[in-house]
Amino acid sequence: MNAPDLHQKDLYEANKLAKRLRRLAGQAIGDYQMISAGDRVMVCLSGGKDSYAMLDVLLSLRAHAPIEFDIVAVNLDQRHPGYPEHVLPSYLRSLEVPFHIEVQDTYSVVKRVIPEGKTMCGLCSRLRRGVLYRVAKELGATKIALGHHRDDILETFFLNLFFGGKLKAMPPKLVSDDGAHVVIRPLAYVEEHDLAAYAEVKKFPIIPCDLCGSQATLQRKQMKDLLRDWEKRYPGRVDSIFRSLQDVRPSHLMDRELFNFEAVKATGIATVEGDKAFDPQDQFSTLADPKPAVISLAKSTLSK
Repeated sequence: MNAPDLHQKDLYEANKLAKRLRRLAGQAIGDYQMISAGDRVMVCLSGGKDSYAMLDVLLSLRAHAPIEFDIVAVNLDQRHPGYPEHVLPSYLRSLEVPFHIEVQDTYSVVKRVIPEGKTMCGLCSRLRRGVLYRVAKELGATKIALGHHRDDILETFFLNLFFGGKLKAMPPKLVSDDGAHVVIRPLAYVEEHDLAAYAEVKKFPIIPCDLCGSQATLQRKQMKDLLRDWEKRYPGRVDSIFRSLQDVRPSHLMDRELFNFEAVKATGIATVEGDKAFDPQDQFSTLADPKPAVISLAKSTLSK
């Protein structure tokens, strides 16, 4: 994208968007200590907007980072019919980024194993992970970077809650299934609509995933629609849910392995949380200019 191609306002908004992505990614990387000096980060590229943006942001952050680390881009060519295999190599050469294209016919495996009309994402994902772990070892990568964003994390949380019976999401940093690698998600704080806008600005050569088709009934799509509807009807609710994933109170859940309920005894000393499962007083602390009289009345009412 060249500056003359944009109106002044568009250029301003594009620069503001790029800065926001870099700031949020940098914050997530710092908060969770995702990258250390000397790391060789394997950036997994699918050809979608999220992974393109992740590579772009990491390259920018590396140029200004106080530490040195290497980046190698990796794409798994799953041999989808009609897959434009020239797109990513051409793009990566234009950036002068070291890259590796791994060719594995996982497409045929998935199509053979999964019945027509059934969800293919689970098996496809597992096969991809196995290949990428092997490639990471061969390339000497110390970190595997995936392009999951904030919306992915929230959708996964509700998928586990509604369909899996677990309080679990996508962590920003974890040890891989085989125990041999550290997986990071630098876009953990970034919203999907910002990534979509950034892809438009940067004109990334998007390669759509056509393995499974649209699969409009996917449970993940249901969660995406749910969150979108909530945010539309109740602005700020999604932000609140995301913050809750960073403020967990094991004593107020029901996991006996996470919290020692047997040791709970009356001590005569007041506790911070106590028996307040939900503290409505927190609502007043978010008001821009709360009226003391209103807060006083609310507190006296709630204390009765």
